[in-house]
Amino acid sequence: MERWLTEFVKLWVVIDPIGTLPVFLAVTAGMSKAAARRVALHGTLVAFIVLLFFILLGQVLLTAMEIELSSFQIAGNIVLFLFALTMIFGESKLDEDKKLLSSSDLEKAVYPLAIPSIASPGAMLTVMTVTDNARFSIVEQTETLIQVGIILAALLVLLFCASHIIAVIGNAGASIISRVMGLILASVAVDGFVKAARVIVAG
Repeated sequence: MERWLTEFVKLWVVIDPIGTLPVFLAVTAGMSKAAARRVALHGTLVAFIVLLFFILLGQVLLTAMEIELSSFQIAGNIVLFLFALTMIFGESKLDEDKKLLSSSDLEKAVYPLAIPSIASPGAMLTVMTVTDNARFSIVEQTETLIQVGIILAALLVLLFCASHIIAVIGNAGASIISRVMGLILASVAVDGFVKAARVIVAG
């Protein structure tokens, strides 16, 4: 149960459903409610497929490249830590991802909604490190896939209610929540780095 909860929190933080809300509102500005919901559904589905790819084939790619997972975990946790710093000190997800938008092509704005807002580099790295074939059984890896599905389902519900949520907490509130999650992610990254380093030292 402790492992399940730890991984769920880690995945929730890197996917950052709350921080995605302002991005979604930006890419769907001016759309009808039905069109905005289609974008939410499409974007979430694309993000799930991308993360599923990294869950199923991420380690295969590492093996083909003869990269030890512990080395990848250390590199990944360094990247996660730097990613967390950008969440804490950098621009908000809205300001960062709005730069990628084309104001004349909002109906095709699954990018940057699906990638890199939902299926971010941090999320891709995380799903690979928590589905290590050497450490986790098929059942445990299936649980991770279910966790991703639960988080994305929750995200979809949040996107459907995005306008109401932002009206309550505001863009500033979403930014504060995202930065707090960045601090949590930094702690998770440091912990993962230490554990991976111990494996290398012990080996």
